[in-house]
Amino acid sequence: GRMREHLYDVNRTLDSYPTRLGDDPDEGLLRETLNKTVSAIVDQQKLLYADRSQAVLFLFQGMDCSGKDSTIKHVLSGVNPQGVHVANFREPTHNETAHSYLWRYWREMPRRGQIGVFNRSFYEEVIIMRVHPELFDTRHMPHPALDEAFWQSRFGDISALEEHLTRNGIHIVKFFLNLSREEQKERLLARINRPRKHWKFDPQDVVERDFWDDYRHVYQEAISATHSDLCPWYIIPADHKPTMRCLVARIMAETLMALGLEYPRSDPERLAELEAAKQKLLNEDNL
Repeated sequence: GRMREHLYDVNRTLDSYPTRLGDDPDEGLLRETLNKTVSAIVDQQKLLYADRSQAVLFLFQGMDCSGKDSTIKHVLSGVNPQGVHVANFREPTHNETAHSYLWRYWREMPRRGQIGVFNRSFYEEVIIMRVHPELFDTRHMPHPALDEAFWQSRFGDISALEEHLTRNGIHIVKFFLNLSREEQKERLLARINRPRKHWKFDPQDVVERDFWDDYRHVYQEAISATHSDLCPWYIIPADHKPTMRCLVARIMAETLMALGLEYPRSDPERLAELEAAKQKLLNEDNL
């Protein structure tokens, strides 16, 4: 039931989703729950890696300080690094802007057998680009008319990309970490007040707070335009990090379990091959 609560509903606005779930649960209990869920993710990742026919891509979006980095770190702790591909998307390079806007994301897609994680994603192209259309001047493309039709065509591109990946065995789940403006202020102040966190502080984050309502509006539009049963969005309350991590981990574990993966079974030919190899190894002692 808890998963369904956070599954996006096109009949609801983003602002109707909570940023915190009532009183914060016991930290010890949350740690224990997270550890159990992470163990389930580890087990499922081994199956995914052995099966090699499918992949899962988890996308993380959210305002600055919503906890994307730390959530990814916690929910994937203990997972074999060979079976995970994490990509962080920051300001594109000159080479990246010389290509189609989806090119740099395409290059980071997980292989079959992998869990892929995008820390920010192609949704930045319909989020930050809408709030700051002046960024198009750096994108080396014919200057578009940034009207409603342009953004609808980008939503269409993204949905088509997601459908294509899903048809090819790459399952997509999208998380919006739903942070309140008040909690973001507290986290920014914590970065300024603690010397060990100074490296995390970017003055631009404070500037971007002036655009809070604009960001909420464009997120609302992007999420409602690209949510589907096959490629769902989950709206995760982000004001209390331990609760957020548990919810994200649970959705990740249940997404993997729903694939119904099993270890590959050996056919008679394979069993005969294994038996021959076993005999060869056992006979080494008789040489």
